[in-house]
Amino acid sequence: MTATTNAETTQGTEDATRTYEVRTYGCQMNVHDSERLAGLLEDAGYVRALEGEAADVVVFNTCAVRENADNRLYGNLGHLRPIKMAREGMQIAVGGCLAQKDQGEIVRRAPWVDVVFGTHNIGSLPVLLERARIAQEAQVEIKDSLETFPSTLPTRRESPYAAWVAISVGCNNTCTFCIVPSLRGKEKDRRPGDVLAEVRTLVDQGVLEVTLLGQNVNTYGAEFGDRLAFGKLLRACGEIDGLERVRFTSPHPAAFTDDVIDAMAETPNVMHQLHMPLQSGSDRVLKAMRRSYRSERYLGILDRVRAAMPDAAISTDIIVGFPGETEEDFQQTLDVVRQARFAGAFTFQYSIRPGTPAATMADQVPKEVVQERYERLVALQDEISWAENRAQTGRTVEVLIAEGEGRKDDATHRLSGRAADNRLVHVAAADARPGDMVTAEVTYAAPHHLVADKVLSVRRTRAGDAWEARQGAPERGRAVSLGMPTIGRPAPAPADPPACSAV
Repeated sequence: MTATTNAETTQGTEDATRTYEVRTYGCQMNVHDSERLAGLLEDAGYVRALEGEAADVVVFNTCAVRENADNRLYGNLGHLRPIKMAREGMQIAVGGCLAQKDQGEIVRRAPWVDVVFGTHNIGSLPVLLERARIAQEAQVEIKDSLETFPSTLPTRRESPYAAWVAISVGCNNTCTFCIVPSLRGKEKDRRPGDVLAEVRTLVDQGVLEVTLLGQNVNTYGAEFGDRLAFGKLLRACGEIDGLERVRFTSPHPAAFTDDVIDAMAETPNVMHQLHMPLQSGSDRVLKAMRRSYRSERYLGILDRVRAAMPDAAISTDIIVGFPGETEEDFQQTLDVVRQARFAGAFTFQYSIRPGTPAATMADQVPKEVVQERYERLVALQDEISWAENRAQTGRTVEVLIAEGEGRKDDATHRLSGRAADNRLVHVAAADARPGDMVTAEVTYAAPHHLVADKVLSVRRTRAGDAWEARQGAPERGRAVSLGMPTIGRPAPAPADPPACSAV
């Protein structure tokens, strides 16, 4: 995915004003990290640049999971080279997973880059930029372990109504297709009190919905010796007045326990929505992937979730064409998809990621075979998603109105947002702001969205008030540390699936 945050910076006087832009690629964790990068820069005096304006500082927050991630980065860097050459004082910084992987290779291939920083030291960005400016040479700083838990850094929140809250970083799994553990490190958990303090502060600022974020959210607590900590955290979120929706991403099937199902079912503000990566329906392939569960266990979890929450909407991630996958293996995946009845699925064609065990496995599946299987899987899942969505017709849904969710809203005269189960819903025009709640009846279903043209009521919210207040606020560097998160312009909804959370 690509999300862009533009900002301006003031360094004491108007004459010293410098501008910045953060370009984000990858998963929700990267999106949240970019909020921190924006906060750090604004805390250092930088402020928001005008839309379409060339920035003095361009920061790339990169992903190493996607195919062609390297080519995409170096292509963008090449595009910026003549702009930088013509703009005295312009700086370019590269961070994120690809920077952690490539390190000094980035400045070798693109010597006009000023700063390279990794996933463990994002808090160093302002200092590295200043050091590069003074020394007039590139600064490459990559750490092998986490310096400061990112959630303690200044943050410029991109939405006044919905927020990411990281509960852990890193991953202890060793999936053979995934490079994330080597780039993000071992799992580090925040203390529950710190997480809840951040959530309460966000709610005080008007936020209605939080998404608890981690590579493996349901292993949360392992570091401090409480295997039931995640379920307890969900229940504790249920006690926060004013918090209307709690989501989380992503759990791992091997660590998914019944106490979490109970917490979801018994805590009113925890949404009956679950995104749980399957990756393959073939037990043989799951073993080769080093996924420590099998299809029977996976389907058993879904059965228990639906027994406790019959209205639960479940989505997943699936990889097609993993090395050694046969037609029989693929048919087993299709069988699991038919049984699971996912509301939606993020489907990926396997691509070699250097540095992962799968990259050197024998029996790499030919591209044309992967493509053909992928198309069959997508067609099947679209058919299931459409059927599941048609079952919603006539039902009443409460939609949290959001900016950026409906690309055709102006043309269709509708508003868009997410229902409680995270389905995308386009509702008829109403007197509602982003952050307000619209209750409407579903009148039409498509494979990937619902239409609700019968509006029943509009509930104005504190989040809507916060959005409205922000429209007239000056775009200055207002990022503050944990405890007083900044309300910023909401970013468009992610167009791509969760990448490194697909664990």
